[in-house]
Amino acid sequence: MENKFEDRRIFDRFSAKFPVKLINLWENSEQEGMSDDVSAKGIGFSVKEELKPKTPLEMWLNIPDKGEPLYTRGEVVWSTMVEPNNFKVGVNLEKADLMGLSRVLRVV
Repeated sequence: MENKFEDRRIFDRFSAKFPVKLINLWENSEQEGMSDDVSAKGIGFSVKEELKPKTPLEMWLNIPDKGEPLYTRGEVVWSTMVEPNNFKVGVNLEKADLMGLSRVLRVV
């Protein structure tokens, strides 16, 4: 089966499992999920409620390194339902965060 999305990533993606708290800025609603993978310019995660493409998000990644949660902002690029109440989401980050990525890489 061919992927309908062209992969336009510049930075390598790393598998990383940790809690993510996010705020949907269109609806001012909060949701929690679990990251699947992270790069300097994007994050993939799973959530229970659908997020539409182009939805602006504020996110806090709870990296298990005894530091504060990593804050970042981004926009939903794609969202797909895996099963009821389980959506995979891809987010393009507002700006590349190489320092934040280095924290992630130290714990994966």
